Amino acid sequence: MAKKKSTKGTPASRNRISSGQFRDKRDDTLMGSIEKKYNRDFHVRSDMELGNFLKQNNIASLNDLIRSNLGKKK
Repeated sequence: MAKKKSTKGTPASRNRISSGQFRDKRDDTLMGSIEKKYNRDFHVRSDMELGNFLKQNNIASLNDLIRSNLGKKK
């Protein structure tokens, strides 16, 4: 299998859908994983799913969540 080249500084391993946009993060990703990866503390159980958290907080996507100040450590 040929190795994909990254475009515009994005990693080649990041998946894209057919339109060229990045795919959405799976809704069943655990919040503990998100907190660890992005060094945040959302004050929720680590086994809560991302999709449920986004719905409860009226946030459209993981990208919007990470861009917000929600859960930032001081």
